[in-house]
Amino acid sequence: MTTTTAPGTRVRVLTLAVAAVAAVTAAAPVLAQRTVKPVLHGRHWVAVTGKPLAATAGALIFARGGNAVDATCAMLAATSTMWDTLGWGGETQALIFDPREGGEVVGINALGAAPTGATVEFYREKGHVYPPEYGPLAAVTPGTPGGLIVMLAHYGTMSLAEVLEPSIQMADGYPIERAQADNMERRREMLQQWPDSARVFLPHLSASGDGDGRAAPRAGEIFRQPDLLDTLRKLVEAEAAALKRGKSREQALAAAYDRFYRGDIAEEFVRGSRELGGLITMADLDRWQVHIEEPVHTNYRGVDVYKLTSWVQGPVMLQALNILENADLRSMGYNSARYMHTLYQAMNLAFADRDFYYGDPYYPPAEPLEGLLSKDYARARYGSIDWKKNDEDARPGNPYDFQEGDNPFLDLLEQWTPIPPAAEAEGEQGFQQASAGRQPLPKMTYEEAFTAGTTSIQAADAEGWVVSVTPSGAWIPAVIAGRTGIGMSQRMQSFVLDPGLNPYNLPEPGKRPRATLTPGMALKDGKPYLSFSVQGGDTQDQNLLQFFLNVVEFGMNVQQAAEAANITSHQMQSSFGAHESRPGDLDVRGDVPPWVRAELRRMGYSVRALDRTSGPITAIWFDRESGTMWGGASDYGEDYGIAW
Repeated sequence: MTTTTAPGTRVRVLTLAVAAVAAVTAAAPVLAQRTVKPVLHGRHWVAVTGKPLAATAGALIFARGGNAVDATCAMLAATSTMWDTLGWGGETQALIFDPREGGEVVGINALGAAPTGATVEFYREKGHVYPPEYGPLAAVTPGTPGGLIVMLAHYGTMSLAEVLEPSIQMADGYPIERAQADNMERRREMLQQWPDSARVFLPHLSASGDGDGRAAPRAGEIFRQPDLLDTLRKLVEAEAAALKRGKSREQALAAAYDRFYRGDIAEEFVRGSRELGGLITMADLDRWQVHIEEPVHTNYRGVDVYKLTSWVQGPVMLQALNILENADLRSMGYNSARYMHTLYQAMNLAFADRDFYYGDPYYPPAEPLEGLLSKDYARARYGSIDWKKNDEDARPGNPYDFQEGDNPFLDLLEQWTPIPPAAEAEGEQGFQQASAGRQPLPKMTYEEAFTAGTTSIQAADAEGWVVSVTPSGAWIPAVIAGRTGIGMSQRMQSFVLDPGLNPYNLPEPGKRPRATLTPGMALKDGKPYLSFSVQGGDTQDQNLLQFFLNVVEFGMNVQQAAEAANITSHQMQSSFGAHESRPGDLDVRGDVPPWVRAELRRMGYSVRALDRTSGPITAIWFDRESGTMWGGASDYGEDYGIAW
């Protein structure tokens, strides 16, 4: 049967139908999205992190009367012992909500610093376009031991012996999971270059000519780390000896800190590093310190969002939120072409600013954070968006127009290019992941490098303590320094050597590289609302931005938001390896409809569909009405949570 209509009627009906679909799409994920994992409901505490055994360590501490900081320290120690994309020689970044005296959010800066001799000239003379990705010359000073001890001393209640007990047991031997065991085997060629790394990670190397030829542990095998066990016991011994001498809890923790950074552990770490050509000295370890800081924040539609400052990429999420606050995202519909284009363009602008202006705030000149986080600056940036196509030439703005002072690098800003200098990325075949003039034999693909690194930790308790941590560094393949069992960080690669790329992020001794590590926390009416972080690299604040919007704009619960489909932009300059940029590259999840992908391609995007795009998010949402906590752990990897 054929029906005729007056001219224009069909178009009107179609338009109304599309509008109805868009409206339903905006609300549908709230009610319709089923999750792989359930929400964790807790009244007393929640512990979430990247590995089930590590979450169990946090639960053990809670069960013994510890607060959320104590539990966090136990999970941090456990994930470091498990090499969950980090090791003990890596770095720790945290946000803590301290409920005392009305409550405040504080930041923990335990990122390692460039060692003596680590300068632009040093690396350029060795032929590097960027500092190396792997090996002893990739290392900054260890930060995680200091960060853990300082957090525990200032905000925890337990002794170091108590919070390290689970990781000490694990260092004595635990059944290793398949993913990490296979990771060691996959990287055996590189690990063999460093004797102490080979000894720890490849226990069957001498017998690898027999049987299946495997050098790494097998899944479920008891993985033992006697050197690390000895190091952890030394820390506990230092604490115990100080207490025996009548020292206070804080002084005893300081004694453990000193033994790591100034005592026999430091001496062996430096010996092992320098024997392999590393730069770290005893003076570097002695001078390094943990900073307890005031984080930066912005308000998005009544929610105060907190991030660590410009020594990590955290402010980029705040900038993106300030830009997006000018748009009616909900009316666009969740993951419509219009919505994804808006997100991508806002991230283009915020990450271009990150790539040029972010660096260590303890070294001059001061980063222009007041201007970067200005709502007026955000409105100006929003006004520059091209709504018809992707802007592949999105550039840093001039935030100095929105704060006092003059831009000291206007000449470099004018010359800035979104495509950084090319370099060969050698993956795991040599120390120089990003050296020029070499033939690459990559085992780590561009995609692996872009998303690699770190784990995440969330903890909260009924007393009001909340902790969000994104630790990282010293991941496998790590150089283990001597008989310490401590892997060395690989964070030097996040510096650049060309001031035209970022004049605030050039290496010099004592300076911290601008890292990607970015825990998040949000308050509503001065009380905890969300705590969230994610594994990854340059993807982190992309994932966390969308997680936050999923909750605030689209009403998803914490588990739905953690598993929901994200987009991933590759337009920003990578913080790793060859620092590659791929303007217009856009990843979407495979269930994004083909007509939406087609519309994005018409707007200039190179669209790739993947099975999962959410990132390994961990999070806690605070239900003020019921007085309970809702924990979320993504289905992306082995993230796991326990609540009570």
